[in-house]
Amino acid sequence: MRGIILSGGSATRLRPCTLITSKQLLPVYNRPMIYYPLNTLLKAGIKEILIIVAPERAGDYLNLLGSGKQFGAKFTYEIQDKPKGLAEAFIIGENFIDDQSVAMILGDNIFEDDFSEAIRTFDSGARIFAKEVSDPERFGVVEVDKDFKALSIEEKPVSPKSNLAVTGLYLYDHRVVSAAKQVKPSERGELEITSLHNYYLELGELQVTKVTGDWLDAGTFDSLLAANILAKEKLADKMII
Repeated sequence: MRGIILSGGSATRLRPCTLITSKQLLPVYNRPMIYYPLNTLLKAGIKEILIIVAPERAGDYLNLLGSGKQFGAKFTYEIQDKPKGLAEAFIIGENFIDDQSVAMILGDNIFEDDFSEAIRTFDSGARIFAKEVSDPERFGVVEVDKDFKALSIEEKPVSPKSNLAVTGLYLYDHRVVSAAKQVKPSERGELEITSLHNYYLELGELQVTKVTGDWLDAGTFDSLLAANILAKEKLADKMII
């Protein structure tokens, strides 16, 4: 399996800090933010990783991460000129993915859970990771049955069918590239990742794994502060990088 870290975007909610650097390069306790999703992939044994960045920040990522050799990995870089939705990552990464399965993680998502087993045992189809939240209307929401089998999935629904938010870690087989090319832009003009989930759901191949530990999308000042506290109290001693 290969890995993708999506670290594009302009992060307007974190200005003025992000006027001079990428959100995913901001410090979270004693490491740059991107180290946390990178750690998730490396712990699972993923060594070939594509990092998708905004054009004006490409040099910063290269200076920080280099070729990946220092981490025992191989990094490839691609530019996302404008953030056109999460599903665009698989179109950008088509040549990198080739005929392999792929794990994509968002560069601002920080997890307490170790997903190594879930990633290593992935075979085909798609697997998403869902966390119970108090405000599901802010997220993609998955509805499951008593056996945790996916029944439906919606993007930021007005009336959520469950309180299970889809987090920023996704596993797909190689068919995700052709599926992404078929996605039509949403009303926001983006290629929504939920469209990919629905593609696999209709095939009966969408698996759902529950996130039991803390999960943060560090895209606001409040969540960035929470991420620093989480990293200091629970994550720092568990990192392998």
